[in-house]
Amino acid sequence: MVTIRSLLVGGLLLASQPALAAPLPNAAAVEQALRAAGYTQIHDLERDDGLWEADVSRADGVFAEIYIDPANGEIFDAHDGRPLLDSAAILQRAAAHGLKDVRKLERDGATWKLEARDARNHAVEVRLSGFDGRVLHTQREYWWD
Repeated sequence: MVTIRSLLVGGLLLASQPALAAPLPNAAAVEQALRAAGYTQIHDLERDDGLWEADVSRADGVFAEIYIDPANGEIFDAHDGRPLLDSAAILQRAAAHGLKDVRKLERDGATWKLEARDARNHAVEVRLSGFDGRVLHTQREYWWD
């Protein structure tokens, strides 16, 4: 889980707080949770690949694209200081999840998106956590596959 440490920025103290831990069913809840986590400006909030996606400005002035897991509120921010897995580690995690024949792999902020075949040989698009490689979302590419 992400934690936001105490941070003094421009006279504003952001208190340490645990990462979001409750489901976020709608955009208003996501925006409220992001503001509580210290994000100052939130733009283009939308649902994509099973996650909430937003362009944000952080309290430290960094602009970023982040993802939020609606099930538990975890924030995937590549600038939050947590180490990110490289492509080799993500491919190992994907194989451990039964994914094979990876055709496309790209890092998207603090997540990885890939196109592969699952254990049933279906073509799938999968989004993995860039922090630990767990599957965040899976979607079949073709309904007839």
